[in-house]
Amino acid sequence: MKKNVLTALTAALVASALGSAGAANVPVKMQLKWFPQAQFAGFFVAQAKGFYKAEGLDVTLLPIGDQSPIQTVATGAADFGTTWITDLLTARQQGLPVVHIAQLFQKSGYTLVALKSSNLTDPKQFSGKRVGVWPSGNEYPAVALLKKYGLTTSLDSTVSNPSVQAVTYPFDPSLVFPDKVDLVSAMTYNEIDQIVGLGYSLDKLKIFNTSDYGVNLLEDLMFTTQKTLDNKNFKNSGMSGEEVAARLVRATIKGWNYAVANQKEAVQTVLINCGNTCKGSGTRASAAGHQTWQMTEVAKLYRAGQTLKGNAGLLDRATYDANVKQLMDLGILKSAPSAGAVNYKVWEMATGKKAK
Repeated sequence: MKKNVLTALTAALVASALGSAGAANVPVKMQLKWFPQAQFAGFFVAQAKGFYKAEGLDVTLLPIGDQSPIQTVATGAADFGTTWITDLLTARQQGLPVVHIAQLFQKSGYTLVALKSSNLTDPKQFSGKRVGVWPSGNEYPAVALLKKYGLTTSLDSTVSNPSVQAVTYPFDPSLVFPDKVDLVSAMTYNEIDQIVGLGYSLDKLKIFNTSDYGVNLLEDLMFTTQKTLDNKNFKNSGMSGEEVAARLVRATIKGWNYAVANQKEAVQTVLINCGNTCKGSGTRASAAGHQTWQMTEVAKLYRAGQTLKGNAGLLDRATYDANVKQLMDLGILKSAPSAGAVNYKVWEMATGKKAK
């Protein structure tokens, strides 16, 4: 009898916590930064495990390819999205009212990769070289690294004789590396494994992690618009936009914590959602193998910084300030972002903790 009373009480408390969204889940469109892959494992796990549903949310995860998620969220085609911090801050500089609400990856996974036979050992040697970069705001970490070492690129139309030739390519390193570029952009969790699959084992590569050279521009954050946060009745749910955002962040963090702790299971969840982009290249063409590599590497980016302090999803203020200063010093940002660029209240609502 006591057990039944406790069960009923627990159910009542859960229903109360979910509020008006408990019965009919609120539709939420979440824009991912790329196609389905383990880079977004926490989102897929949160969906598969019912973590979103438990928060009263019916979340649709939207793939995008090589476009910027900023546009779909800013135009209202999606409610929330993931992107990189430089993309978000430069968008705000251009007048788009996008707002950072949670920081998932606590460390940058961006690298530039060269063949070891090129004898490149320091970014100072990149002058006169061809560097493969990605479009749609994904080139900024490479530009930041080059500018830090006094190098200009062909991406800057104001420079008549750039020291580095930037070669924009659509994310597949096999299209340019190593014949058309001397260095190529590669994420630790994706393109490095693809390059290995092309026949260039790790011992044949020289990998320049931008974070090792003081360019630790944060990636994979969650964001929305100020309009969504200010909405007092999100999609007639009876909840404010901030409340919906907090529930989304809370469930997503739960999904990421589970994915990192259960990586094999997380990979299987990702594979259910995968298409051809889940495969690696050449000898690493197995989707399962490539996604296993990817899950291992993204777990390192998630399990760092504030996550190790028990504050998963929190944007570290010192790291953020350092990112802003670097982007301003390099001229990528013309002025410091307003305080509204980051909303810590959503994270505090999601976790019950105080952002420090």
